[in-house]
Amino acid sequence: MARQQIVGGVILALFLVAPGWTQTTSPSIIATPPQPTWSELSVPQKIILAPLSDEWDSLEAFRQKKWLGIAARFPSLSPEEQRRLQGQMQEWRRLTPEERQVARENYKSASRLPADKRQELKQKWEEYSSLPEEEKEKLKKQASGKQAKPLVPAVPAIPALSPAARLPIWEAGAANPLPVLPSPVEP
Repeated sequence: MARQQIVGGVILALFLVAPGWTQTTSPSIIATPPQPTWSELSVPQKIILAPLSDEWDSLEAFRQKKWLGIAARFPSLSPEEQRRLQGQMQEWRRLTPEERQVARENYKSASRLPADKRQELKQKWEEYSSLPEEEKEKLKKQASGKQAKPLVPAVPAIPALSPAARLPIWEAGAANPLPVLPSPVEP
């Protein structure tokens, strides 16, 4: 009886702890200590990170740390790179959380591409960036009518199985029971 309670307690503890393991996505999330609040930032940091001022205190610590690293490198950038970075921060601020997530996923997908494909993608982006604004608007309107093509091919869908087809059926009375799978059910 006591042994059953111990085993039950261990199993319960594993079920309670396991979700925490599955939610851990990155070591940087775990290892990042709290970062300074907006009011604790230095004046130069506030000037550089001004586009993020409204949301700074609600950012995750690892994202604040990333932005503080960018702010530390900011003075060493050329004036052109500084303007570009400030513009990117302003654009980022205007994105919805869903759009930001899509941007992060696209970045991860692009970083997994082979070097030649990344170079091709970069070249296409530079060509697009050099177009006049009217041409960009025209292309945006054309693209809005089409479905966006993902950078990484989607995983093919797995056909749904009936409940009977999902679980193996065990033959009763067998000395060494082996699962007997039912034949596929036609919809």
